[in-house]
Amino acid sequence: MKGMTLQAMADACHGQLIGANAMQFLTAQGIVIDSRKVQEDYVFVAIRGERTDGHNYISQVFENGALAVVSEQPIDSSRPCILVKSTKQALKDLAAFYLANLDVTVVGITGSVGKTSTKEIMASVLSQKFCVHKTKGNYNNEIGLPLTVFKMREEHQAAVLEMGISDFGEMHRLASISRPDIAVITNIGLAHLKTLESRAGILKAKTEMFDHLKDHAAVILNGDDDMLASVGTVQGNEPVFYGIGTKKPQGAAYGSKSFYAEHIENLGLKGIRLTIHTPQGAFDTRIPIPGTHNVYNALAAAAAGTRLGLTIAEIKAGIEQARTIDGRTNLIENHGMTIIDDCYNANPVSMKASLDILATAEGRTVAVLGDMGDLGENERTLHYEVGMHVAEKKIDVLFCAGTLIQETARAVREHHPACDVHVFASRDEMLKELLPFLQEGDSILVKASHFMEFPEVVEEIITI
Repeated sequence: MKGMTLQAMADACHGQLIGANAMQFLTAQGIVIDSRKVQEDYVFVAIRGERTDGHNYISQVFENGALAVVSEQPIDSSRPCILVKSTKQALKDLAAFYLANLDVTVVGITGSVGKTSTKEIMASVLSQKFCVHKTKGNYNNEIGLPLTVFKMREEHQAAVLEMGISDFGEMHRLASISRPDIAVITNIGLAHLKTLESRAGILKAKTEMFDHLKDHAAVILNGDDDMLASVGTVQGNEPVFYGIGTKKPQGAAYGSKSFYAEHIENLGLKGIRLTIHTPQGAFDTRIPIPGTHNVYNALAAAAAGTRLGLTIAEIKAGIEQARTIDGRTNLIENHGMTIIDDCYNANPVSMKASLDILATAEGRTVAVLGDMGDLGENERTLHYEVGMHVAEKKIDVLFCAGTLIQETARAVREHHPACDVHVFASRDEMLKELLPFLQEGDSILVKASHFMEFPEVVEEIITI
């Protein structure tokens, strides 16, 4: 790891290096917080978590070859230790220091929905020209982002970093680590309303990123989002807007789109065919991931790619090679059934987008839905509105598990009586009836907020 000597690390996180003797100039080969992942010459950061305390594993990590530990308390050993007030803060400080030592272009992505799918298409596009490192899984918070950074190496030329928040101030802390060269905001939707209260609050929290951009950074925004279309100059530079067609949101002072899509053809589960217009010219392409919302994700990737000097041919190739990940509109063919695995998380916007995809599928359409969390005082109304969308899309079957999702079921029964509705208090109760109900030819959407643990539903369906 470039520049990560023990003394430099201690200085970076304002810690005291003790027990090092002549080892202060040795370089860490990796930094981890999981004692099971320690390898020779790794540094272990002892984090106090809800379930376990990393300090309890310090002796074990030295036995496994650790070079040093970062600790909030003195250790019973003469081995190297960086003593700090907060290991969680030290983790962030070390990540910021390490990333600053690398010659890498950083694309920071945030937004209420679409962060992960935008990140995947973005990485696919940029990889046509650069060696790209990207956020894995859900490593997009104040613990995950540093761990993502520590996986980077000198050969990486571009980093696509996803940043997720749920409260004010979090983006300040994340962006101070990543210091983006390009900032992308996908949209301002209805997520984390319990803490951020309104879309105006969400916009304020997301745009904290602007305070930590590198000099001459580019800001790329969804010009079809009325909140983002209200953003003017950032650090003296005009944002780059993208969207569908050239029309701006009603009343928007800004939002003129230099990247836009036309001639959009929904191919159902086979993806989207469209024409993308850029300042360098237009091109026809196909996004191989279902859902019209991916048009926006591809446009954001095209804008970033253009900023970084990719040709139209490279951008087109990257879009057409893009793939999704488990839990994010991941299509699984099993026993004659098509499973739309979108169960990592959910909010009203993403839930409706997933139902749009299901509505294009062949065979009997089955929506398997669970509660959406963190929606504030209007949570029941928002769940009811999802039910209205189920009714509008004429979904054939609805299986619901949870408490709030019963409002969704109520809306479906009231507005789409032809839908076969099944409601359960818990996921496990639902599974008992869901599994024997499914049949060959079904298209099945599985989606709920993370706390509902719906990946288990996908696993059970696969093993029928």
